[in-house]
Amino acid sequence: MVPLHHSVLLFFFFLLSGTAIAASHDHHHHEGLKSLHFSLFQHETINKTGYIIVNGVAGPRVSQTTTPFGTLFAFQDPMTLTRNQTSKVVGIAQGTSITSSLDGLESISIAKITLNMKHYKGSISIVGGTHNIKPSDHPIVGGTGDFLFVQGYVTSSPVDLVGLTVTYKIEFHLYWPPYAIQKSS
Repeated sequence: MVPLHHSVLLFFFFLLSGTAIAASHDHHHHEGLKSLHFSLFQHETINKTGYIIVNGVAGPRVSQTTTPFGTLFAFQDPMTLTRNQTSKVVGIAQGTSITSSLDGLESISIAKITLNMKHYKGSISIVGGTHNIKPSDHPIVGGTGDFLFVQGYVTSSPVDLVGLTVTYKIEFHLYWPPYAIQKSS
C-alpha cells in the first residue's frame, strides 16, 4: 500500500466558515503583533490526492507510515474543519516531500496551503522536516492575500493512519509583524 504520510499540512489547514470558527481559534494582539491560532484537518487518499512520483532506493517497503529513502511524493489534499472528511472544505494543501531518512519515517516537505474562509483568504507556504508518526513543526516562509507577511509555524500531527485515507491535524500559529497590519483611519 502506498503511504499517505508525507503531507504536511499543512499544510498546511482554517476554522472560519460562514459565521462559525473551528474548534480552536484564538486571535490576539500582543505588543504590536497580531496573531491567529486555529486547527484544520488534512485528508490524504492514496492514488486520489497523494501519489508516489519516484520510488526510493533503500530502506523499508512502502506502508501507511514509511517509504524507501529518496521517494518523491506529491499531494493535493483537502483541508476540513473537523476530522470527518465529509465536513466543510476550507482549504487545499498542495506540495511534495522526499523521504530523507533510511528508516523511511522522515521527509523534507514543501507545501502551499490555500485557504478560503469567511475572514481570511490567501495562501501560506511552509517548508521543513516531517516525521510520519510524530508531530512536526514547519516554519512558514511566506504568504499571499490576507496572509501577506505572515510569520510563524504550522504543526502537523497524525490523527488516523489506518486505511486508504490518512488524516492529520494541522495547527496554525500565525503572527503578523507591526508593519503588515493595516491601520483603520
